[in-house]
Formats: sequence, structure tokens, C-alpha cells
Amino acid sequence: MINEAVILAGGLGTRLRSVVSTKPKPMADINGRPFLEYVLHYLEKQGITKVVLAVGYMYETIVNHFSRTYKGLEVSYSIEEEPLGTGGALRKALTYTDSTNLYVLNGDTLFMVDLKKMRDFHVSKNSVLTVALKRIEKSNRYGSVTINEGQKIVSFQEKSSSSTTQLINGGVYLLSRNIFEKVELPEKFSFEKDFLERYYDQLDFYGFVSEGYFIDIGVPEDYERAQQELSRFQF
Repeated sequence: MINEAVILAGGLGTRLRSVVSTKPKPMADINGRPFLEYVLHYLEKQGITKVVLAVGYMYETIVNHFSRTYKGLEVSYSIEEEPLGTGGALRKALTYTDSTNLYVLNGDTLFMVDLKKMRDFHVSKNSVLTVALKRIEKSNRYGSVTINEGQKIVSFQEKSSSSTTQLINGGVYLLSRNIFEKVELPEKFSFEKDFLERYYDQLDFYGFVSEGYFIDIGVPEDYERAQQELSRFQF
């Protein structure tokens, strides 16, 4: 059983600044609760018991709100004193974890993947890293991911205006805590660009396709959509 997760919650949220200007993006208000509460609640329901929050920009807001526990979760913090990129932030956060394998999530996205099924898939493929993929239609916000018949990731494509259905990276990962020891990386780097998209053809990365609910609050229109769709969320 894997019961530990890291949440990347240190981004500046530049595209959402027009509606969330006084707090970190994961703390954006959704129906009277910070968005990050929805993510933590989902993890707790999935059997996660320990979470490391990788924080940076205005991190005190997050620490003061959650402190050391949330519902049944033990919460700890990995604080960026200066921006390290998503990869550098994750590598630092992994030093605060105990598990050999753990989940990683983006703090501005809620993708309700069945984590137990994702773990079983990860083990069955002997995967180095598993990415939860979401099938969407007609979006130019995201790049796409291609998998082969065995669900091994074989390419990442840049954003496009394609009108076809595509698989996107849903921002939920399962990986080993020593994964960055396998390659050479700088102190500051992007997890997506400098690691995933660079090393997918050298390491065994697999895509786990999930039909779970997905919302990314990174732009104002989807932030507004979250207000409506998450109103039915039961705490």
C-alpha cells in the first residue's frame, strides 16, 4: 500500500492573478474553501495518510491554514526559499518523505484518479514513473501524450489547436523517491520539460488512463467553472 503524497503548491499563479491576487493559487477560494482543501480531502478518501506540501510563493498562507494536520492527514512542508522550478521543488520535497514509492500531484488541479488502480497498474508494468492521463476534446491549453499498445509513453506533443480527442497529462504521478538519482539535472529545473519530456524514451514511463473528474483552475474561466462544479463536493 502507498499512503504518502507530495503536492506541488509553490507556483505563482500568474494567469490567475486577476482573480486571486493576495494568496497562492492553490488557496484560491472555491465556495468558501481553499482549492487545496478539495485536493487534500480527495487524497484522504483515497487512503493517503501523509502529505508533503512543496510550497514557495506566499507559503505562510498555506502553513497558517493547514498547520500539521488536515482531517486524517499528517501534513509537512518543503519550503522553497527561492524558486527551484517544479522539478527542483519536487526533488527537495522528496527528501521529506519516507516511502519508497509515492504519489505526486499538482496543487492547482483536481484529478480524481483511483489511486489503488493506478498503483496496481504501476506495479504490473514495472514502471519507473506512471502518469495519470485524461482524455479530453478540443483543448489548446494542454500538450498531448501518446502511448503505445502497452501504455508506455512514446511521445509528448506541444499545445495545438487540434479538434481531435487527445490524452493529456492530468498532473497525478506515481514514482520512486530516488527517481532523480538516475539522471543528471541542474538545481533548478522543470519536472515536465526537463525531466518527463527529456527522459521518457530512456526510462520506462507509462500512462494510466483515467476517466475520473478533472478540473484545472489555472485560468480564470476554469476557476469560475470550478465554483459551479465543486459545489456538489461533499466534505
